[in-house]
Amino acid sequence: MNAHPTRARSPFRVFAAALLTTAFGAAYGLTASAQDAPAAAQPAPAQAASQGSAPQGSVDAGRAKSATCAACHGVDGNSVTPDWPSLAGQHPEYIARQLKAFKSGDRKNVTMQPFAQMLSDQDVADVAAYFAAQKPTPKGADPALINLGQQIYRGGIPTRGIPACIACHGPTGHGNPFAAYPRISWQHAAYVTKSLQDYKSGERASDGANQIMRNVASLLKDDEIRALASYVQGLD
Repeated sequence: MNAHPTRARSPFRVFAAALLTTAFGAAYGLTASAQDAPAAAQPAPAQAASQGSAPQGSVDAGRAKSATCAACHGVDGNSVTPDWPSLAGQHPEYIARQLKAFKSGDRKNVTMQPFAQMLSDQDVADVAAYFAAQKPTPKGADPALINLGQQIYRGGIPTRGIPACIACHGPTGHGNPFAAYPRISWQHAAYVTKSLQDYKSGERASDGANQIMRNVASLLKDDEIRALASYVQGLD
């Protein structure tokens, strides 16, 4: 793969590690003490038991069931229209959660809701498994927007209370499925821009009770949103 400005991560490794540690510590109630880590990890079996009751997705079954999805999201999950998200390589848990949100009406979209309502829980699991198994297509960022986008993604804007995106979505934008943070690298800038604008306006509220995305997006200016969206489009 050709080198890209957004891939020069070496100056930020220590910073990224520290941010990730802080974010995950906050999410799971960990302390800075290594001695406390085993105790904090104890809820994991209960979580695993809960997940075990969900349908197991099949990539082969999902391939057939995703035929309708291909019209917008691409046969292999790589959308050719920037207004529609690419699903290839996305965490299956995240895809399933969004489909269920469309199905219930918690996430509004006149196009997605009718399709999602036709899916059973097994269908959702299969479609999610199929798209998650596909390989995302690399994309690039606008060179004129990289500096601002990288600054916000990796360092946030502390003076305005804006946290670094890297804390949740990771140094390469691959997210964290266990903490419900999606992969955003190589996602279309146009789709990311709309998503952030929808969170900012409150039109999209699928980020849960903590409203983390709505809270962050509400602090971003329009030019900052465009720069961030362009940056993650080329991030890997």
